[in-house]
Amino acid sequence: MTARSTRCTTAKTRTSRLAAVAAIAVAGSVLLTACGDQTEGGSTPTKGAGTASTNAAPLFSKLPADIQKAGVIKVGTDASYAPMEFTENGKIVGVDPDIAQALGKQLGVEFKFTSGTFDGLITSIYTGRQDLIMSSMTDNKKRQEGLDDNGKKIGKGIDFVDYFSSGVSLLVKKGNPQNINSLDDLCGKTVAVQRGTIYEDTFKAQATKCGANKLTIQAFDTDAEAQTRVKAGGAVADLNDYPVAAYIAKTSGGGNDFEVVGSQSDVGLFGIGVSKENTQLRDAVKEALDAIIKDGTYAEALKKWDVEDSAVKSATVNAGK
Repeated sequence: MTARSTRCTTAKTRTSRLAAVAAIAVAGSVLLTACGDQTEGGSTPTKGAGTASTNAAPLFSKLPADIQKAGVIKVGTDASYAPMEFTENGKIVGVDPDIAQALGKQLGVEFKFTSGTFDGLITSIYTGRQDLIMSSMTDNKKRQEGLDDNGKKIGKGIDFVDYFSSGVSLLVKKGNPQNINSLDDLCGKTVAVQRGTIYEDTFKAQATKCGANKLTIQAFDTDAEAQTRVKAGGAVADLNDYPVAAYIAKTSGGGNDFEVVGSQSDVGLFGIGVSKENTQLRDAVKEALDAIIKDGTYAEALKKWDVEDSAVKSATVNAGK
């Protein structure tokens, strides 16, 4: 028990004993209010929080009762993936947070982002630590069914509300000193990639294709670490979604660190991950996404980050392959 919790308990006991004295009871009430705000359970009211009868957001009533009461949807992300989600001045910003803000206006709740490692995000849904995943996560059958790379069952799987379309591109050192223009050019070389991503799967598939002309894969917890490896010359390429690769090439070192090579491949869908047991939340998010596509706020969020070409025309569920 923390010291703050102890003080709260004392205030409650004192108020109970003197309840017959009106003036002290009022004072005790003030103490209780202040104490409640200081405990871990207390919080500042969040945007859109309320009840179905008082919240004017058009889709608030579609949400599960516990989320309506909390006024918050907890979102897991890996905030190291600009421009999709990254940290700036201590705040998580990017395409996904901006889309989430638009969804929040439809649903009448705040989307609260917490950053963690990418390969732990699905587990955070299983444990209930997070309600959603918004982290440029590719929707595929493996993740939907809870399978590992070998087809072994490792979890319940999750559902996806698909909201973004993107292919992948190779990111190499500026000047392309190793003359890399396709995945086939990587055979016999070393690449760097973020662990647990679809891009690691792509490199593994290419390694099989390379055969004896071995492709060495170095996997890291964050994509930033993979980029550093390429920049230092320890790996010849990283693999990323095209919008992310283009943003890195444009901004890192003032545009002098990296460049994007080759054409986009493996075009697929990013999905907002949600527990298969929470279909009410899934369907509410899908309806909210359709609403912001229709009213134009979705397009505005994508335009802000120069990723309009990745827009979807309507929300879908588990449409990834």
